[in-house]
Amino acid sequence: MRALYLSDHLELRTDYPVPAPPPGESLVRVRLSGICNTDVELARGYMAFQGVIGHEFVGVVEQSDDPALVGRRVVGEINAACHRCAPCRRGDVTHCANRTVLGIVNRDGAHADYLVLPTENLHPVPDPVPDEKAVFTEPLAAACEILEQVQIHPTDRVAVIGDGKLGLLCAQVLALTGAEVHAIGRHEEKLDVLRRRGISVEAVRQGEASQKPAGWADVVVEATGNSEGFISARGLVRPRGSLVLKSTYHGTLDVNLSLLVVDEITLVGSRCGPFTPALRLLAGDVVDVTSLIQDRFSLSEADRAMARAVKPGVLKVLLEAV
Repeated sequence: MRALYLSDHLELRTDYPVPAPPPGESLVRVRLSGICNTDVELARGYMAFQGVIGHEFVGVVEQSDDPALVGRRVVGEINAACHRCAPCRRGDVTHCANRTVLGIVNRDGAHADYLVLPTENLHPVPDPVPDEKAVFTEPLAAACEILEQVQIHPTDRVAVIGDGKLGLLCAQVLALTGAEVHAIGRHEEKLDVLRRRGISVEAVRQGEASQKPAGWADVVVEATGNSEGFISARGLVRPRGSLVLKSTYHGTLDVNLSLLVVDEITLVGSRCGPFTPALRLLAGDVVDVTSLIQDRFSLSEADRAMARAVKPGVLKVLLEAV
C-alpha cells in the first residue's frame, strides 16, 4: 500500500505492507485524512517518531471482530490503551502509561491506504455527515474537551488566543455555551470564519496587545503554540480565572509562577477529547469546519500536500486515498 513514512526523512512509500489487525483491532481503509500541525512538527523531528504519520481520518472498516462495523464509515480515537496500568484502571485511558498513539507514538498512522486501531476506538459516522466534515472529528473533539474540564457559564467572558485550525474550532464550540467569546489572532481572513458565525474577533499584529483590558476574561484558551501567545493569555485572565493550554511549546517557557499563585489562576492542560459530542455537532451542522479546508491532494501527491501545509497562514490540507 501507499504510506507517508517518516524515518530520517519523509517519503511516500508505495511498497509498505498492509497492516494485519491483531485481536481486538480492526482494519480500516482510509478515505480521507487531514494534515495536522503535529504531522508537520513530527517531520521536523518532534518526539523522534518513526513510522507512518497522520491521525485525523475517516475510513471504511474492512476487517473487524465486530461484524456490525464491517462496511461502516468510521472515525477513530487515537490513543490505544493497555487497560492494565494504573491510569487505565482509574478510567484515564488517554493517559495510559503504555499507550500507543496513531501516527504519533509507536503506531503507524492515517496518511496511508490502510490503518489499524482497537475496535473500541472506532465511532460510526452518521450518514448525513460527509467525509469532508467527518475528517475534522478528532480536532473538534479536542475543542469539546475544554467543556469536559472547565465549567463555562452563559455569563462568562471567554477569550481564545490563536486563529489556527484548533483555535477556530475552540471558539465555535465555546460560543455554543452562550458565553461571550472573543477570538484573537493575526489573520483577518481566518478570523472571517468566526465573524460569519457572529463571534467577536480581533486581529492583532505580532508584538501588539489585545484591546481588551487586562483581566477581562473569566476563561482564556491559549492555542497559538508560541510563548507570545501564552503571555497574551496570561494578561487577559482575571484573578481566580482559568487558563486552558491547548498548545505544546518548543523548548522551555519562561513563566512567573509567583504571579499565578498570587492571582490564584487555575491552569488546565487540554488535549484529546470526546468523539461522541463532536460527531453530534457535525451532524447538527452547528460548527463550520468546511471553511477551514484550503486544499486537497491525492495521497500520491503527499509531498506536495505537506509543502502546502507548512506554508504560513494555511489552514487544513486534506489527503484523499484515491
